[in-house]
Amino acid sequence: MEFLSDVTVELVRHSAADSDVVWAARVSTAGEQSLEAVGQDAERSKGLINYLMRDRHGSPFEHNSMTFFISAPILVFREFHRHRVGWSYNEESGRYRELQPVFYVPGRSRKLVQEGKPGRYRFVEGDDDQHKLVAEAMETSYRRSYESYQEMLEAGVAREVARAVLPVGLFSSMYATCNARSLMHFLSLRTKDERATVPSFPQREIEMVAEKMEALWAELMPLTYAAFNAAGRVAP
Repeated sequence: MEFLSDVTVELVRHSAADSDVVWAARVSTAGEQSLEAVGQDAERSKGLINYLMRDRHGSPFEHNSMTFFISAPILVFREFHRHRVGWSYNEESGRYRELQPVFYVPGRSRKLVQEGKPGRYRFVEGDDDQHKLVAEAMETSYRRSYESYQEMLEAGVAREVARAVLPVGLFSSMYATCNARSLMHFLSLRTKDERATVPSFPQREIEMVAEKMEALWAELMPLTYAAFNAAGRVAP
C-alpha cells in the first residue's frame, strides 16, 4: 500500500504554439494570405496576442491541442470533470482493472483548518496533533476499505461491485485533452493567484494539478501565457 501527498502531471502530446494564435486570428482580415503567418516568429505579433487577450477575442486561442496524463485522488477528478467545454477525458476504469492501493494523505504544508462561514472562510495551518490525526485516520480507513475490496474480489465479486467500498482518496489516472482557451478558463478557477482580477478559492488538491499544468503550458506558449497574466488571468 502506498500513501502519496503529491500529484503527477505529464504533457504526453501537444500541438500548441503562440504562432497558432496568430494565423488563426489573421484569417479574419487576410483570408488565405493568413497562411503566410503559419511559419512566422510569433514574437513579431506579441501586440496582436495581447490585444486578443485584453479584448477577449477568444476563438484564436482554440486552434491548438495539449494532452496531459494526470494521476491524482478521485476527489480531484470529481471537480475536474465539471470542466466540459473544450475538454476531453478518458479515465482509468474500476470495472475493467483491479484498482491499485495508492491513496492520498495530505502533506505537512496542506492547511487543514477552515475558519469562517461558507463564502467567507479561509484555511489556516493545522497543528501537529491535527496532522497526526488526519494521517492516522486516513491510513487506517484506507487499509480497511482496501482489505474489504480484496476480500470481495477473492470471493468472485465483480470489480464494478467491489469498488464501491473504496474512498475518494484513492488515486486514479486519466488523459485530459484541451486547448489554450479551455485551459485558461480552468486555471482562472482552479488556482489562487495575486495577479487575478477575479478571485478564486480552489480546493488545494486540484490547485496542485492546475499548477503543474500551468507550468507545462507556459513553456509551450510563453507569449500567450504572459498575456493571460497581464489581462488579470481572465480567459478570453
